[in-house]
Amino acid sequence: MSEELENVEVKNFKEGDRVTGTVSSVEEKQVYVGIPDSKLDGVVPISELSNVHVENASDIVSTGDTLDLVVTKVEEDLLVLSKRKVDALQAADDVRVKFESGEVFEAEVSDVVKGGLVVDLGIRAFVPASLVEDRFVEDFSDYKGKTLTFKVVEFEPENNRVILSHRVVLEEAKLEQKKEVLEKIHENDVLTGKVARLADFGAFVDLGGVDGLVHVSQISYSHIDKPSEVLEEGQEVKVKVLSVDKANERISLSIKETLPGPWDDIAEKMPAGSVLSGKVVRLVSFGAFVEVAPGVEGLVHISQIAHKHIGTPQEVLKEGQEVEVKVLDVNLDEKRLSLSIKALQEDPDAEPEYELPEESTGFQMSDIIGDQLKNIQNKENE
Repeated sequence: MSEELENVEVKNFKEGDRVTGTVSSVEEKQVYVGIPDSKLDGVVPISELSNVHVENASDIVSTGDTLDLVVTKVEEDLLVLSKRKVDALQAADDVRVKFESGEVFEAEVSDVVKGGLVVDLGIRAFVPASLVEDRFVEDFSDYKGKTLTFKVVEFEPENNRVILSHRVVLEEAKLEQKKEVLEKIHENDVLTGKVARLADFGAFVDLGGVDGLVHVSQISYSHIDKPSEVLEEGQEVKVKVLSVDKANERISLSIKETLPGPWDDIAEKMPAGSVLSGKVVRLVSFGAFVEVAPGVEGLVHISQIAHKHIGTPQEVLKEGQEVEVKVLDVNLDEKRLSLSIKALQEDPDAEPEYELPEESTGFQMSDIIGDQLKNIQNKENE
């Protein structure tokens, strides 16, 4: 046995040498390893186990693990070793390849720090808070231990600077999805989407990766001032595609064109001679437009507003005023209603019509006419 030991070559290691060791014991703040062909044992301080903060050495390694290490210091009875530096050298090459190729990869968030996330790639990588999501996140505490997809957006090994972004991966995926959806959407398609956000001029509807705009004039047949009067964010709606501009990624939509038209069966609903209630919506020099149903307006010509002569409709009407109107004519082809206000009002200048008494007086009309004729004849004979 003594001869065998004498025949074993015992190496003397120096700082910077690469070695392979087997973990013999794990303590809270350091790890002991056996180094083949060495008369000295090795120790890896917890600070040299990883590029990220570690509370307990057992979180990283276990007894029996084989580690690639580098000698950082040679003492009389011990080799001080580093796993972190070996990992960093290997990882730097891998990160460089990912950075230059634009590769998307998965990695686990090892820690949450002020201003962002830390990811251990063998070298420490940082994800600024602004590059974590494509939306605002108030609290990142539950991101520790979560696996996310990343891209390397900055790589400066000389400054130990590696910046990752999960946000850019999300944005690129959405852009690709948007292109796919745009290719599938065509003019006159009827689709279902969700109201993504509201603006004064219209509503943006998510069609599954791409937003289309429903202008406020295309929301309802009835007049509305703001989309929020009839819609809310998250609401599911049916829309018709009016136009698709793929070059500028714009889609124009309509909600009202998926609804029954207000002029359907209008001749039956509002025949000539019918009396309706409505609201004055516009006053013009030649008359007043009155809304008698959502999406249905009729014209009261200035000559049909009042029995007396008026110079402008504003003399007797105002916008928003409720009025009663009589339907004079229905033109379905041109979607026009001719209305009258004065037809429902009594003409103060009209002469009263002669009415026969309801009860009989004992005289016939012929008797009255006959007497008048006799009087005329008598005058002629005189």
